[in-house]
Amino acid sequence: MDNLPPLRALQIFDVVGRCGGITEAARRLGISAGAVSQQMKLLEESLGVGLTMKDGKRIRLTAVGERYHRNCAAAFESLQLGRAEVELAKNTSNMRVSSLPSLMSKWLAPQIFGWQDQYPDVDLFLEARHAEPASDGYNIDFRITYSDRVPDSRNAIELFRDCIVPVCSPSLLKGREPITRPEQILDYPLLSIDWLPSFASPPSWRDWLTAQQVSCAKIPDGHRIFSLSSMAIQAAIERRGFVLAQHSMVRADLESGHLIMPLVQPLFLLSSYYLVWSESTLEKPWCRDFHRWLVARGKEQHEMNQALL
Repeated sequence: MDNLPPLRALQIFDVVGRCGGITEAARRLGISAGAVSQQMKLLEESLGVGLTMKDGKRIRLTAVGERYHRNCAAAFESLQLGRAEVELAKNTSNMRVSSLPSLMSKWLAPQIFGWQDQYPDVDLFLEARHAEPASDGYNIDFRITYSDRVPDSRNAIELFRDCIVPVCSPSLLKGREPITRPEQILDYPLLSIDWLPSFASPPSWRDWLTAQQVSCAKIPDGHRIFSLSSMAIQAAIERRGFVLAQHSMVRADLESGHLIMPLVQPLFLLSSYYLVWSESTLEKPWCRDFHRWLVARGKEQHEMNQALL
């Protein structure tokens, strides 16, 4: 530990490397450019090697400086992560729930307030992300994931298998012939969803129309494609066209009248949503209750999807 450079010099070097200059680093740190330069010189003297070089009126990191900065940045990120975990440990009345972004915003988040009213003292952290939480990262109590197989864990249960349905804004059809046949939808703009490369995409318009025994010759390719289901749904609400949306995600919009489903012709996804939890999660009484509550919500959604058939 005695041969480590001064911590303050390392902190300033990290900022210099991230913002690419002495002046900008000084502005972000709230100190003078001279103070930044002095700490950079101290660090280089401690290491016995130059970390920066002049590039016109600016400076940039040398090859050695770039490699050293990557290590420094990773070290500071690890320290920040450790601090966050300590803060979480200090607050024992918390629960962290992670889910895929669109499912979080359109299905879980709107319902979860009802559960949280029973536990006003519990700090609830909702994290929307595609990537699965890292095992060495923040402690996630629950994760809702999408998978074509049961997660390899004793702490996992299938929530529901969703289905897609064609929906649009009621104003999109205003003054036009009612939709009674699947092929009529081809007269409107089609909003598509493509999850790749994160996941295999949900059934496409070609899949749905083929299931309805409709020719796909008129379907345009490569137009109005969204990587997030919630974005495509919002476009449909704004009367941009029809979208094949997951029933779980448009349920509330159908109930409120923001969207309508002219044809009840569902097509199920190939995979299911699963609830996964950590080993120690159910030691907290509110987490045990949340587990029961969420499994019940999944069962409700499954029954609604089945009823569409």
